[in-house]
Amino acid sequence: MRTCRRALTILALSLPFAAWAEVPVVDNNAEYGSYPPAGYGTSGAYVGGGATAPASAQGMLFNQLQQMQQEIAQLRGMLEEQQNEIQRLKQESLERYQDLDRRMSSGGAAGAAVNQNSPTDGAIDASGAPTPPAGQAPTAASNEPADPAKEKLFYEAAFDLIKAKDFDKANQAFSAFLRKYPNSQYAGNAQYWLGEVNLAQGNLQGAGQAFAKVSQAYPSHAKVPDSLFKLADVEQRLGNTDKAKGILQQVVAQYPGSSAAQLAQRDLQRLQ
Repeated sequence: MRTCRRALTILALSLPFAAWAEVPVVDNNAEYGSYPPAGYGTSGAYVGGGATAPASAQGMLFNQLQQMQQEIAQLRGMLEEQQNEIQRLKQESLERYQDLDRRMSSGGAAGAAVNQNSPTDGAIDASGAPTPPAGQAPTAASNEPADPAKEKLFYEAAFDLIKAKDFDKANQAFSAFLRKYPNSQYAGNAQYWLGEVNLAQGNLQGAGQAFAKVSQAYPSHAKVPDSLFKLADVEQRLGNTDKAKGILQQVVAQYPGSSAAQLAQRDLQRLQ
């Protein structure tokens, strides 16, 4: 009996070791290699078949997006610069007009009494056409070949004299320009500004002649509506109210969409 108990005890103690012997031993290094196993990232996330994530494509897309944003920012900067430049040019143009208006208001009336009755000045005929001063023949047009670059420099130099308020020299410069380059692309503008300069000097006859010639010599020029409106202003200053009304009505009828037509309509209402 005692021998039987001892055998059972030995058998019970040996069973766990037998069970452990049946559990297979797995060598991680043999099956998977170094840790982490293939197919897993360092964070333990499975990326499949040992392949890496497509990080290069995402990086290229991100770089392209950054480049586009930089180009858009550059274009915006260029647009702002152009807008500022346009605004500056508009302001300079407005200041030139305002300065001429001040000159006409202050000095124009004083000089008009002398200049409008001067026997050396030309006159404006019934159709608004200028006639040359007494004893002076019309100036012959120059036959010099066109040179746009030289014409531009000449015109800009004359215009700079207006900005410098040197109206005597500006008058001479624009007159010389028109004699030398009567067919220039700048001739219509030069003719108009010659009228403005004469008006600023108080020479109403000279201003009227210059303004009238814009529509005669350059009938399709953009300055024609403005020159006719200015001619009407000269006629009003000379006391020719009926002639001024006729010119204003012409501006309204022929150039309805222009700023000159709006100003002419205003003056017509005032002259009623």
